[in-house]
Amino acid sequence: MNGAASALLVYGGAALAEIGGCFAFWAVLRSGRSALWLVPGVLSLLAFAWLLTRVDAEFAGRAYAAYGGVYILASLGWLWAAEGVRPDRFDLLGALLCLAGAAVILLAPRGVS
Repeated sequence: MNGAASALLVYGGAALAEIGGCFAFWAVLRSGRSALWLVPGVLSLLAFAWLLTRVDAEFAGRAYAAYGGVYILASLGWLWAAEGVRPDRFDLLGALLCLAGAAVILLAPRGVS
């Protein structure tokens, strides 16, 4: 698997871990769920942080910036799958624009003037 495909796979896993972990906190603080939801939530957020360190990037900030586009797309997937709200055309257009930006950040040749 090449570097870009590997990074996208890691970013996808990180996005699911981050969204799941944050959703656990949302469920407790906004939906009145049991505080026990925080246990898998914290574990999920730890997995998210660990996964982002697996991306082969020279600088953390660049890895996080490229991850942002994938996170936005995954969030819309969560909106649809977990919350039952279908993303509209503006959601999808925004996600595509973000993914394009993430691709530029992730795939741009570095060290070239």
